[in-house]
Amino acid sequence: MPVPEIAESFTGSVNRLTLGATKENGGTRTSTVTIGGASNVVYGGSSADAGEKPVIAMDVLDSKPDDWPDVLLEPYKDVLDSPGDWAKKCVEEFGAELICLKFEGIHPDKGDKDAAHAIKVTEEVLKAVGVPLVLWSCGNDEKDNQVMPKVSGAVKGEKCLIGTVTEDNYKSLTAIALADGHYLITQAPLDINIAKQVNILTSDMGFPLERIVTFQSTGALGYGIEYAYSIQERQRLATLSGDKMMAMPVICDVGYESWRAKEAKITDAPEWGPAEDRGPMWEVATAVCLLQAGVDIIRIRHPRAAATVKNFINQVCQNK
Repeated sequence: MPVPEIAESFTGSVNRLTLGATKENGGTRTSTVTIGGASNVVYGGSSADAGEKPVIAMDVLDSKPDDWPDVLLEPYKDVLDSPGDWAKKCVEEFGAELICLKFEGIHPDKGDKDAAHAIKVTEEVLKAVGVPLVLWSCGNDEKDNQVMPKVSGAVKGEKCLIGTVTEDNYKSLTAIALADGHYLITQAPLDINIAKQVNILTSDMGFPLERIVTFQSTGALGYGIEYAYSIQERQRLATLSGDKMMAMPVICDVGYESWRAKEAKITDAPEWGPAEDRGPMWEVATAVCLLQAGVDIIRIRHPRAAATVKNFINQVCQNK
C-alpha cells in the first residue's frame, strides 16, 4: 500500500549545500556531495519535499586507535597505520560518500601530536581519495585553536566541512573557515536553545548560515536515543516553521556513540549473541532512528553498518 502524502504546508526548509570542490571549482575532488533541501517532515509530502538523500561519512582516525574493540579493528587491520590507505579502503571497498578525518592524535591525552602531523595526514587523505572531507577536531579547545586553523589553510579551496565550534570556542575556526572557503560544523549539547545560540554567534562574525551544518551530541540505542530523536525532530519542525537560525543540515556521530555502548563492545556475553554482529547492529539501529528524525549526514565506523544503512537510505529514498 502506498504511503499517503502529508499535505501540510510549511514556510521553511533545510538549507541545501554542496561539499567538495572539483577542478572546475578550484579544488581537487572528483565528486561532490549535496545535502539538505527538505521542506517537509521526514517521509512527508512529495519526493521533491524530501530534499537530498542522507549520506554516510566513514570515520578515519589520524592515529591508530588504541580503544577500539577487536571486532571494529578487524576490517581495517591492514591500513590502521596509514590514514590515506584507510580512507581509500572506505571509499573503494565500503562505499563511503564522505570521509570524516578525526584528529584524535592531537589531543593532549591521546598523543599530543602537533599541527605538522595534522597537516601531513590531511594531505595524505586528500591525495588518496576524491570524495569531500569532513575534518573533525579533537575536542580540546586550546589544542584545536592551535591546529585546526592550519589544517583549514592546508586544504584551502576544497570546500571541506570543518569543526567543531561551540559557544565557548568559535571565533578562531570560524574566521579561518570563512577565509578559506570551507563549511563549518556548529556543536551544542542536546539543547535547541544552545544550538541556536552557536549559530547566531557564528553568523554574527559574518559566516553565512548557508555554509553551516549543525551537530548536537546524541546518545546511541538504549542510551537516551528517544530524547535525542525528540530534539532532532523539534529542530526539523523549527526549521519548517521558518526559523533561519535552525535551518541547517544535521550531522550525527553514530559510530563513536554506538561503540561506547557495552552491548556493542563486550565480547564475553554469549547470551547477547555474536560480538561481531552486535556492534554493527547497534550502529544500524541508532542510525536508522536518527535518520527518521531528519539527519543529513551519518558518521559510521563499521563497514557492515555502512552498507546496511546505505541500503535503508536507498530503499526509503527510491525517487532521489
